[in-house]
This record gives sequence, C-alpha cells and structure tokens, in this order.
Amino acid sequence: ASSMGLTGAELQGDINGDGELLARFEAIRAHGAVAMGLAESVEYAMNKRQHTPKIAFFGEATSYTSSDGKEIRVEDIHILARILSMGKLHHAMTGTGAVAIAAAAAIPGTIVSKILGDRMSEIRFGHPSGTLKVGAEAIQEETTWVVKKVVMSRSARRLMEGFVLIPANR
Repeated sequence: ASSMGLTGAELQGDINGDGELLARFEAIRAHGAVAMGLAESVEYAMNKRQHTPKIAFFGEATSYTSSDGKEIRVEDIHILARILSMGKLHHAMTGTGAVAIAAAAAIPGTIVSKILGDRMSEIRFGHPSGTLKVGAEAIQEETTWVVKKVVMSRSARRLMEGFVLIPANR
C-alpha cells in the first residue's frame, strides 16, 4: 500500500473514484500478466485478460471502520489487505486472494510476511467489509517453497431450502 501512497485501510469510495490510481493499478496488473506469461502484451492483458491476475495491496494493521460502519480494532487483525477485481476495489476479499494471502504469510520474504515481521501459519486480516481468518502450511523443499495446505473460513447465507420427494413404492 505505501508504495502506492495508500495505507491499506481504504474503502471502495477511496479507490474506485480515483481514475489515475486505478490506471496505475491496471498498468501494474497488465505488466504482471505479461511477466507471468499470462498475456503476450500489456495491451492484450488490458483488453482481453482483465480478470487475472488480480492485484492486491497490504498495510500494517490499524483500526478502521468497515464499509458497513463496523469498527475493526487493530488488536483483532494482523494485517490490512485489499484486492482489485475487474478494475475496481473488491467489496470484501476474493476467495483466491484470501488463500494467496495465507500462503504469503507462511513463506518468508513475501511482502505479507515482511509486514507481519515473521512468517505465520495463521492470520486474521482486515478487508473493506470486515475480517477474515486464514492459514497455510508451507515447507521449503530444496530451493523452493511448497504450500501443502491452506485454510479459510467464510460466512455464508442460506441460498435455498427445499425438500426431495421420494415415492414410497420404489
């Protein structure tokens, strides 16, 4: 976050209304797509591959007010995390982003582990809508790190309720 002039506690209104900032994020995302081999050019990434890769930014834990007005206390989180999806700040956190944050917390040398001050196998991060607890197990195998397990808790609302009718004389 700090390299973009941000804190990591920003909400949608702080980011989504700033066209210059969104353009900077998109340029970084598109160049990342090329570097990862996901697009043959920056133009292709910007015009034909807008959904991946996602771009996230992080900040040191601090108290903030979530998008629905809930106070998030610094002592309840380890780090701040925000992710952009399709050119806008996501209202919460994507599932793929959450497990990537967990993996980054478990591997030394990542931006996430540097902000945390150490690698951690379980963290709670603050996002625009609240907090999310994630975890990961990573081990070093020769010269590379391998993520063996990630854990994420999600809340869900009931989408439907129903009954299946089975005939008595089958």
